This record gives sequence, C-alpha cells and structure tokens, in this order.
Amino acid sequence: MRRSAKASPCFLIVLAFATLEAQPQSPLQRLQASIERTTKSINATWGIYVKSLETGDEIAVGADRRMETMSTIKIPLMVEAFEQIKAGKFKLTDKYTFAQADSQPGTGTIQRLDPGAVMTVKDLLTMMIIVSDNTATEVLYRMVGGPDAVNRRMDALGMKNTRAMNIPSRWFAALRAVPSTEQFYRDGKNPFGLSTPRETGRLLEMMERGTLVDKASSDLMLQMMRAQLYRTRIPRYVTGYRIPHKTGDFLPYVGDDVGMLEAEGKTIIVSIFTGNHFGSGEALENAIGLVAKEVADYFNYRP
Repeated sequence: MRRSAKASPCFLIVLAFATLEAQPQSPLQRLQASIERTTKSINATWGIYVKSLETGDEIAVGADRRMETMSTIKIPLMVEAFEQIKAGKFKLTDKYTFAQADSQPGTGTIQRLDPGAVMTVKDLLTMMIIVSDNTATEVLYRMVGGPDAVNRRMDALGMKNTRAMNIPSRWFAALRAVPSTEQFYRDGKNPFGLSTPRETGRLLEMMERGTLVDKASSDLMLQMMRAQLYRTRIPRYVTGYRIPHKTGDFLPYVGDDVGMLEAEGKTIIVSIFTGNHFGSGEALENAIGLVAKEVADYFNYRP
C-alpha cells in the first residue's frame, strides 16, 4: 500500500498564519489598525491610550512608553494644589499679587499684565489649564512645595512613571543656555515632565469618576479643562462631544494632548503623546486630530 504524504513543518506554519490572518478583526481591532495607519503617516514616536468608561474597551499603542509631557504635567500639579486646598493649606479664594520676578515666557497671559495685578488661586489654576500659563505654573509650584510635592502625590496614587521634572524658570534658563532648540531637545537632559499615556489616562479616569482628590475637586478640575482654549489637536475634527483636555507643546518635536470625549451616556479617555518629531508642527497636530476623530466616530456608532 502507498503511504500518505505528510505535510512539512514549514507548510503547517504557513497554514497556521494564513488561518490567523483569515480570522475577521473585531470593530475595536479595526479602529486600532486605522489609528496605527494614521500614526505611520507622521515620522514621530507615538504613545496613545484610549478607554471607554462605559464599556471598558481600550486601545493601547505604545501606551506604557515613558515620554515627555511638556505642559500636560500641569494636570498633576493641579491635582496636588487641590489636595493641599482640601487639607486647608491654602484656599481657592486666597489672593496672589503679580510680581515681575515671577513672569515666565512662552504660553500664558499673566506675563503681559502690570505688576501689582491681583488674582485668586482659582484664577491661577484656571489660567494654567486653559491657556497653559507658565507664570501661573511657576507660582503654583512654589505654593505647593515644588516638583517633589507633586511627585510624592503621584507616588501615593500609584503613578510611578509620572514625574514633574522642572519648574518653568529653571526649564527656560536651561533652554537659553544652548545654541538651538533642536539641540536642547535632542540632548534630552531637561524634560519638563515625564509620564505614560496610560498613567495620564488613569488620572483623567479618576477625575471623571469623581475620585481624584474628591468629587467637588474633580468636578472643578473638569470645569477648568472644558474651558481649554487650544483646540487644534483632539477637538480639531470632533463634533458632538464636550472635550475637557490639556495640551503640551514643544513643537515641532513634541505635541501632546490628553483629555476626554464627553457625550450623553459616553465618556472616552483619549491620551496622546508624541515625540522625536522634526517635521511640520501643523502636520503633527493634524494627525493627532485625525486619531481623535477616528475614536469619536467609532464610539458615536457603537452601542
């Protein structure tokens, strides 16, 4: 009798891969694949974390990669300020008088006021979030006890990868000391802050669930973030959602945006970090906007 031929090991491996490839992707897998295609259109390092608080659906693309936060680290600073307010160390209504020595360059409007202008702690927090005011950030770091106080708070929350690294005055001094911004970024010696997309997403989830500091503080932090004035990234192409969020900038090298898409019965965390980008800042922002639009459109049409 003739013996039947045995399939070779190579053939079986090829067959196994073909079977896997033939399996249909779930809608969530198709969304992730589409997001990854968008990220590949921009030559940058990406970290993305998306989570629906209703369904638990998650997408993670480099979500545990520790990356430069730039001004998104102001969210942990805001959290520490609210914790100290809760502990009675100072109040939202306490007054601050602008001194020229506190003035910091970059984003913000306080630097353009006359010395002697009076504002509250709540004003400082609001300005730090909605226009990323660096002068407000400098003052708030001093009030809470500097980056170390923020980092102790992040440790207590289990955010071991999230670190405030520099106050604005120190960061800008280091920037001025080098010949070019590109060299400053490539050297990587003076991050403004560090975190991962997932850890920042966890902070935002706690805020949405009312457990970050406490319910009243979480609600007020969300109110501030909903008033964000920079809308060229996550909100760029998104309609039908409220979008509390916070940007972080060192364009064209770093463009971050972290926040939430809020609609009736839906809350989606969207935490997007980018780095190592040396092309057009506008193209980078556009790609972030496209990723956010894909997420928004997906959850618009999912039950």
